[in-house]
Amino acid sequence: MKVECYAGHRGEETPRRFYLGKRGIEVVEVLDRWIDPAHRYFKLRGDDGGIYILRYSASEDAWELTLFDSGSRDESRLSST
Repeated sequence: MKVECYAGHRGEETPRRFYLGKRGIEVVEVLDRWIDPAHRYFKLRGDDGGIYILRYSASEDAWELTLFDSGSRDESRLSST
């Protein structure tokens, strides 16, 4: 998975755009972020209205999409907070 990041003033990389196949998705908002011993996670809102959770493995230098919610059904919509 290709992810374009912005490095903030503390050097932390934050996703700004990512690609699902050839389709690029702009990050409109970072809703949450957290870390565990092996990964960094980012909960994002895309310019398509979807909510995504991306996981970064520093040891593998690889990104992975771990969750996607299109928001097309209100009863199954992930919280945006």
